[in-house]
Amino acid sequence: MSDQDTIPDEPISRIALRGLMGRCPACGDGPLFARYLTPIATCEACGEPLGHIRADDGPAWLTILVIGPMLVPVVFALIMWSALPVWISMAILFTLGIALVLLVLPRVKGLFIALLWTGKIKDITAPPD
Repeated sequence: MSDQDTIPDEPISRIALRGLMGRCPACGDGPLFARYLTPIATCEACGEPLGHIRADDGPAWLTILVIGPMLVPVVFALIMWSALPVWISMAILFTLGIALVLLVLPRVKGLFIALLWTGKIKDITAPPD
């Protein structure tokens, strides 16, 4: 969306889904990331400028908030019903936690960028209008 004063006509759910999939929130065709977490400056498909959108710490915060409760039952199950030594249980939990973070973090960052792109969530680091 080149003009920051207009809000897109599409439903927010479609734009959010594009972000979750790592696609451009404007067109859904171009990739949102150049590398693992590095957003592109402009969309290759539609030319939408996206490099100015900063997600900062929001994606990391939400990723921890989502993954933490998912790991708690696994921790309790390993402790209560497993006969594995503690060091093996910790290695399993560490590996599972890292794998989940690596899987979820880019999707959550794409979601944040897409929501910030719509203009419905204001960037608090930007100077006031």
